Amino acid sequence: MTIATRTEKDTFGPIEVPADKLWGAQTQRSLQNFDISGERQSREVIHALALVKRASAVVNQQLGLQDEKKTGAIVAAADEVLAGKHEGEFPLVVWQTGSGTQSNMNVNEVLANRASELLGGPRGEGR
Repeated sequence: MTIATRTEKDTFGPIEVPADKLWGAQTQRSLQNFDISGERQSREVIHALALVKRASAVVNQQLGLQDEKKTGAIVAAADEVLAGKHEGEFPLVVWQTGSGTQSNMNVNEVLANRASELLGGPRGEGR
């Protein structure tokens, strides 16, 4: 069975990402390159990251750095994550670099792709 994919790009170039997933290129690379454990990142960490990104979107709008429409989409996407709606979109192992860059990027990608959908756009780099 062939899995539908979309092509996303990062600093390493293009990579195929499952079309039905909200994550992007960096999460896909981490899955491919660091399949070292069955222990997944905790929901508490994922939710904490989503909450910080939600707050950042609100503050950026208040500072005039981001429009209300984009802020609303990011807030809605973060609220969905916080409500547990996208649990399957956070597949990375807990064993990462000390800074947790992979999980941070995973949350960024999921929120960006979901916000893009909420604004009527596609998943992927065309945000």
